[in-house]
Amino acid sequence: MNLEQYLPVLLFILVGIGVGVVPQLLGYLIAPRHPGAEKNSPYECGFEAFEDARMKFDVRYYLVAILFILFDLEIAFLFPWAVALKDIGLVGFWAMMLFLGILVVGFVYEWKKGALDWE
Repeated sequence: MNLEQYLPVLLFILVGIGVGVVPQLLGYLIAPRHPGAEKNSPYECGFEAFEDARMKFDVRYYLVAILFILFDLEIAFLFPWAVALKDIGLVGFWAMMLFLGILVVGFVYEWKKGALDWE
């Protein structure tokens, strides 16, 4: 067995580890460490992260996040469809139009129900 065949795999693994570890080490070594009230404040979830676990919180944030993920993933199907459009022909085109129609109906439903309104 020739070990030279495994050299590209070894280099690929080393580069992958380097790309993952080197930025983290650089960030740890050269990042300023000045914690303050603004840095420790909540930023995406809308409530304090270190409070009572039984506190009430606004569910609308999570509903909007789930809707974003849902529509984002559905839109991601458009890229492979666009690339393969010549190969899948007219049937593939109309199948995607049906899919997009269902997507638009769902979006209009969510819009009319007020799920996208942030008060």
